[in-house]
Amino acid sequence: MTAIRPAAVAGMFYPADSVEARRQVEAFLAGAAAPSPAARPPKALIAPHAGWVYSGAVAASAYALLRPLRGTIERVVLLGPSHRVAFRGLALSGADEWASPLGAVRLDRQGAERLKTLPGVGVSDQAHAQEHSLEVHIPFLQAVLGDFALLPLVVGDAPPEMVADALDAIWGGPETLIVVSTDLSHYLDYAACQAADRATVAAIEGLDPAGIVRDGACGRVPVGGLLLAARRRGLDIVTLDVRNSGDTAGPRDKVVGYGSWALFEPVSEEEAIRSVGRTLLDAAWASIRHGLADGAPPKARVDDSAPEVLRRPGAVFVTLNRHGQLRGCIGSAVAWRPLAEDVVDNAFKAAFRDPRFPPLSQSELADLDLSLSVLTPPAPLRFKDEADLLAQLRVRVDGLIIEDGGHRALFLPSVWEQLPDKRQFLAHLKAKAGMAPGHGSAGFRASVFQAVEIGKDG
Repeated sequence: MTAIRPAAVAGMFYPADSVEARRQVEAFLAGAAAPSPAARPPKALIAPHAGWVYSGAVAASAYALLRPLRGTIERVVLLGPSHRVAFRGLALSGADEWASPLGAVRLDRQGAERLKTLPGVGVSDQAHAQEHSLEVHIPFLQAVLGDFALLPLVVGDAPPEMVADALDAIWGGPETLIVVSTDLSHYLDYAACQAADRATVAAIEGLDPAGIVRDGACGRVPVGGLLLAARRRGLDIVTLDVRNSGDTAGPRDKVVGYGSWALFEPVSEEEAIRSVGRTLLDAAWASIRHGLADGAPPKARVDDSAPEVLRRPGAVFVTLNRHGQLRGCIGSAVAWRPLAEDVVDNAFKAAFRDPRFPPLSQSELADLDLSLSVLTPPAPLRFKDEADLLAQLRVRVDGLIIEDGGHRALFLPSVWEQLPDKRQFLAHLKAKAGMAPGHGSAGFRASVFQAVEIGKDG
């Protein structure tokens, strides 16, 4: 039999009628700023949990960011403070579904079982029964995401580390969103509320759990855990809206503060490189055309306004193919100059200085294919013998650098397409380095790297 947690505060904090609940949610969302098409998807949100008439607009400024993520986000981890039951640790719900005016929401039982293995995490339906800090968010999430699995956690007396460890355990990828529920200061006059909330906003923006005083936010414990996890993982945070009930729907003698924030995971090295992929390809082609016209590469100048990834040291291999056959390949194994400069120089060398081929001619240009392999920094491998080295290699993922004395050679990850067997891959690389197939010595070293491929498919 399916266990369903009934809606406890529908009809009080928000409408119990499904039509009216949806109308209000959509009105709040319509009044929020639309996300930029180029905006990064948030990994986590912080939003308020008062009655919708007071805090719905502030919450909507966060939830509006999720509209483009419908179908991407499949699970929401929702944390909020306990207002009615005193306990230590984090409380899971024992229900299979949660009722909502917009329809029942299924719970993520697999995630809950994973969290049960952590210290301080257990099931408490009593903690969830009348708690409003989670429930008021459900219709917003349903409106923007559609179908998703919910993993609700009421947070009692717990250190930030306990909350952060729980978040780490179910962090997931782009399919998982974290939402933390909190209001800010309570029942101060308007000016005092603004002053108190400014201090809390500064602490949140600084990812500083200790900077949130006890009366600064009712959800300071779950917020503190999220901020600690965010600091560990290098997340960015953006303040979306800060207001109080005196701004929205109430008098100004005793107000409650509200705020919403979005937290974003850092852009990965691959994402940063791919974001300038077209620029890199254009620079490589321009270098080759300049070489055909002038017999020399162009002067590579990296403007201070260029994206940071182009200005920092980068290593790239430029590969040229004609009629499906290799026509030139030159690159840098180590990043020692700006990526943009490395592309320009190596494109010229691949076309005109690869000793295996004659210099490129103008007649060949129309049939030429060009691709780039931008390398990640090499990571040294520790291995006891060749079998151990081979066991650590990842087929079609890792590039490999080997060296011993004056001998050194590199294979890009793309070489796996011709040599998918690990032993053959290493044997051919040894031959390229001028080493015997069975070569091994105390000075033999190996490092792996990955390559971001650009332009390989056209």
